[in-house]
Amino acid sequence: MRPVGVLALQGDYAEHEAALQRAGLTTIQIRKPDQLWLSADSGCRDPAISALVLPGGESTTMLRLLQLEGLWGPLGELLASGLPVLATCAGLILLASEVTQPEQESYGLLDMTVQRNGYGRQAHSGTFSIEGSELPAGTTGVFIRAPRILRTGPAVEVMARREGEPVLVRSGPILAACFHPELQPSHWLTARFAQLATETNLS
Repeated sequence: MRPVGVLALQGDYAEHEAALQRAGLTTIQIRKPDQLWLSADSGCRDPAISALVLPGGESTTMLRLLQLEGLWGPLGELLASGLPVLATCAGLILLASEVTQPEQESYGLLDMTVQRNGYGRQAHSGTFSIEGSELPAGTTGVFIRAPRILRTGPAVEVMARREGEPVLVRSGPILAACFHPELQPSHWLTARFAQLATETNLS
């Protein structure tokens, strides 16, 4: 069984690992390009992991570390391979097609515009109600200096909203959230992602 990879350059990767382990999954911290693939042969590569988490943290710092560790290109190849991905907070910023305040580089895999710290700074952080057709009633999300989704394209499905604004989206195998499900025990989103990772392992 392949483990779930958690990008572990910066941010709350340890909390994601703990949440996934509570869900019964094996995890591995990803820090180097050679951890991503079972084979170095680019003609017939198989991912070494069943799914990938891009955790919350500081997105500009993550960008610098991805470049420094030689991960930017190899990680982009893996992200485009169809592997299940969970991106939270800074991870969501890394996947957006447009980032504002300030503009910064991103992988552009999700057709949406994201405003960094769009919900305010630390003083505005907290736990807020979120709603969506697949989410159980009473679901909440922890927002910490959270990005704000300003626009979504037609290929991006909005799965949950906070006061009418999108905060959880899906595009193909990618789930991306403005909030931190790993900071809440047995969050619906963690369980949903664990299911996707398990299905990938069994296929």
